[in-house]
Amino acid sequence: MPNKPAHIKNTDAAEAKPLVVAIASRALFNLDEAHKIFEQQGLEAYASYQRQHEDELLGEGVAFPLVRKLLMLNKGREDNPLVEVILLSRNSADSGLRIFNTIEAFGLDIIRAAFTNGEPPQQYMRAFGAQLFLSANGEDVRNTLESGFAAATILPSSNHFRHPEQLRIAFDGDAVIFSDEAEKISKASGLAAFSASEKAAAHTPLQGGPFRQVLQALHRIQSAWPIENNPIRTALVTARSAPAHKRVILTLRDWGIRIDEALFLGGKEKGAFLSAFGADIFFDDQTLHCESAQEHVPTGHVPHGVANQ
Repeated sequence: MPNKPAHIKNTDAAEAKPLVVAIASRALFNLDEAHKIFEQQGLEAYASYQRQHEDELLGEGVAFPLVRKLLMLNKGREDNPLVEVILLSRNSADSGLRIFNTIEAFGLDIIRAAFTNGEPPQQYMRAFGAQLFLSANGEDVRNTLESGFAAATILPSSNHFRHPEQLRIAFDGDAVIFSDEAEKISKASGLAAFSASEKAAAHTPLQGGPFRQVLQALHRIQSAWPIENNPIRTALVTARSAPAHKRVILTLRDWGIRIDEALFLGGKEKGAFLSAFGADIFFDDQTLHCESAQEHVPTGHVPHGVANQ
């Protein structure tokens, strides 16, 4: 990734507040063995196991490569970082020492954390100024979404990265970037009614979904670099097709957000397309699409909207 922007096209973008991403320990590191002990023997046995192994480094979790790429955006900008990653963990500070030992050993610039000893960690999202929460705990993710923040459940996924110098993030549209207002029509009345409704409302911007603010923050960061030499590339990967594409394009234009690639798949499985894009992570609200995606790229399920009721 570039050490600094080749030229600043937007000074405000370069000086804006950073994108703050909160991540749970089981998304960042492989804690499968310790978590199995927690499930089978309880919290006390888990804490004892972590203390006994606190000098043994944890392996990388599904979201580890994503976090490393996010932090690489700060190279050469340590005094004015573009991204901050914080740890929100249900561990206690005592059992969490192994996690911070591993963070230090990997050289990850994560200095802020909340260890809640079993309590829901999302209560600290607002205090930290975080916009996105990534966790392996589905209940915590749902509660975070209900509190008004973007959140996703990190799924066991394939990792095949082909763009080491560029962060690539892909989003579904309805119920993720946008609200589920159109998806409700599709669920209630079918695809034909959905298409007719979207065609009629083509010039009416969609309302924002839980990930609108995340996409806006990424766009702000992108705008500090020229398009042709940018450390971030975004993609919209949606089951929509013509004529329902027009409302999406005009909504993004109304918001003043550039999306680098837009794939309107008309119901085709998303996995192969996400592999071709080389996504470091993909966010989708529908389990079916997540199952296709996770065979190819790291995937976050967004349990939001009518498809998850």
